[in-house]
Amino acid sequence: MTGTTGPQHVACIMDGNGRWAAKRGRPRLYGHHAGARRVKEIVSACPALGVRYLTIFAFSTENWKRTQTEVAGLMKLFRRYIHAEARELLASGVRVRFIGDRVRLDAKLVKLMDELELLTSGNDRVHLTVALNYGGRDELGRATQRLAREVAAGRIDPADVDETVLARFLDTHVLPDPDLVIRTSGEARISNFLLWQSAYAEYEFIETLWPDFTADIFARVLRGFAARERRFGAVPAA
Repeated sequence: MTGTTGPQHVACIMDGNGRWAAKRGRPRLYGHHAGARRVKEIVSACPALGVRYLTIFAFSTENWKRTQTEVAGLMKLFRRYIHAEARELLASGVRVRFIGDRVRLDAKLVKLMDELELLTSGNDRVHLTVALNYGGRDELGRATQRLAREVAAGRIDPADVDETVLARFLDTHVLPDPDLVIRTSGEARISNFLLWQSAYAEYEFIETLWPDFTADIFARVLRGFAARERRFGAVPAA
């Protein structure tokens, strides 16, 4: 196999909003608003590019360490985005899901998240998953707790527990694993994002800051993916 088809599932670590704003002498939240507009463009580009699943890293479990002003502004932005885009997402055939721990999130935001998931539940053109208060280690911890409760209740035999069983308890249990993970802004780390699911994903670290990540750049990255050889631990055929 000398190449592969385009990715069905792309995950994005949307990095660089703050630096983009700083370069323009603006506050960090200005960059986050620009980044939200870019999300809309990338989601719209997915069908023509053959991407059926798009997962975006919106807010990590570590992002609570940021200033209170920035965190509050981000939460307001999430609420505003859901309000503003819900009907268009529905009309565009986008199904929205949220992953992450909702316990710490504002009740009004959680209500909007639940409503958007229900509103778009019949869509199947693009599956947009938003990771909000999400961390890969946190997800694995929560999944293990749920699995342990099932074992303790006698509904699962401990001898039957394997990676397939554990995967059923992950936030992403209804999604395929990502084929490609893109991180913008030039940072070359995965930042606790989809640790389990990305075991065999291809990674692309690009210098472009997220607010500058256009649909054309997205398409170029996808073309590069198609030229890669994915062996999943095997060796090339002789």
